[in-house]
Amino acid sequence: MGNLLSIVTFLPALAALIMALFLRGGDEAADRNARWLALITTTATFLISLFILFQFDPSDTGFQMVDEADWLLGMKYRMGVDGISVLFVMLTTFMMPLTIAASWGVKARVKEYMIAFLLLETLMLGVFMALDLVLFYLFFEAGLIPMFLIIGIWGGKNRIYASFKFFLYTFLGSVLMLVAMVAMYTEAGTTCIGACGDGQTALLTHQFDSATFSLFGIQIIGGLQTMLFLAFFASFAVKMPMWPVHTWLPDAHVQAPTAGSVVLAAILLKMGGYGFLRFSLPMFPVGSEVMAPLVLWMSAIAIVYTSLVALVQDDMKKLIAYSSVAHMGYVTMGIFAANQQGVDGAIFQMISHGFISGALFLCVGVIYDRMHTRDIDAYGGLVNRMPAYALIFMLFTMANVGLPGTSGFIGEFLTLVGIFQVNTWVAVVATSGVIFSAAYALWLYRRVVMGDLIKESLRTIKDMTTREKAIFAPLVVMTIWMGVYPAPILDRIGPSVEALLSQYDEAVAAADLSPATQVADADH
Repeated sequence: MGNLLSIVTFLPALAALIMALFLRGGDEAADRNARWLALITTTATFLISLFILFQFDPSDTGFQMVDEADWLLGMKYRMGVDGISVLFVMLTTFMMPLTIAASWGVKARVKEYMIAFLLLETLMLGVFMALDLVLFYLFFEAGLIPMFLIIGIWGGKNRIYASFKFFLYTFLGSVLMLVAMVAMYTEAGTTCIGACGDGQTALLTHQFDSATFSLFGIQIIGGLQTMLFLAFFASFAVKMPMWPVHTWLPDAHVQAPTAGSVVLAAILLKMGGYGFLRFSLPMFPVGSEVMAPLVLWMSAIAIVYTSLVALVQDDMKKLIAYSSVAHMGYVTMGIFAANQQGVDGAIFQMISHGFISGALFLCVGVIYDRMHTRDIDAYGGLVNRMPAYALIFMLFTMANVGLPGTSGFIGEFLTLVGIFQVNTWVAVVATSGVIFSAAYALWLYRRVVMGDLIKESLRTIKDMTTREKAIFAPLVVMTIWMGVYPAPILDRIGPSVEALLSQYDEAVAAADLSPATQVADADH
């Protein structure tokens, strides 16, 4: 199946088109058909994507299963996966059927709702497979539109404010990336990221100028690479999101419907980390090395600051949103530690966080569907009426804290080991985040689940349904399996990460960023 990647990518979009053209909306039968078509399509997409995983050769560090064709204006359509991107593809196809199943109770504009999620899946998959700058940018930016509509139409009472804030933050950050892409094309003469079949030199192997130069009297160490790095950093940092450009995320999570929050936390945030791995480290190694200390301290501050902010939240979704920002801090630290343990841990953390944070937002959705409030003070003693819910919520709370035996522990441990080799003080500050995460997570669980059932409104609340348990079951299995046996994940990403870091180290060594050299370059 030479076009396997394109089939997986565009199958949801094809189903969305069929739904738009042939399904009438508004009545109960049409809504039921829309739900089932979306569920069947996303499930089929996941099953087909398993062939990508089975055919993938971890020992090959290049791009595999490349699908290439001529495109507009002489540009090329290129799709491929390597050890870094293949797991993000699997994460996306794995989470989407669960997201659709969790949306079964949506009543308003069901057809349009399902179309938005199907289009979003296609655009997210495109980001992780694109091997062309222009193609990547189109997928990356177009993904804003369905999520903007999901928040703005099916969100809470402040949905308009949250949706515009989400759109403007992420779009404005990406404008600088577009300018940088134009500069890269001008410099390199290609938009091919990798696996170029027409004799072009891939951007991954192009050496952008790294000589120190003066800009408005300021010495720019790392030259063009540093400028390009900063432009891409603006986009990916907002997408992660990193402190201090994280403020759109809590608003977006609070106002988004449950399924929107799941996709946002589990997949969309990972595009920022993936961008750092696909562009920043391999294409701008000198710029990355120059800016790494700043990124490391920004990440450490994010972990501590957002954990403390999470402690004072009274909205469950907002608390988990700030928790996501803190956990993404470990990801950026691991990536810019630029060693095997750090980058392996960052990728593992992103995959793990996809399952854990998605499950936590689903946990909030379960009781929100029953009580229509996310206020922590409205709950208490749920273990007395919802034992199954209490058990599942406890598992994912422990995983979020990083309890050994869960996937959350592996990612955090590896990133901390990686950063400790680079900067001990950053590692010490970041490790304190483990304590803070235990504080806010256990505080949330204690107030919502434990204690006596004293609120009259909760005395008739029902435990989880069979459908809800079925949604959580795969997430429980993945969280425990990855925590107990992480080797299959690490074995797939290891060789590609090793090749990336080898190229990175060679470029940094060739640039010789010692202080004496930098002063000499500046004088010259």
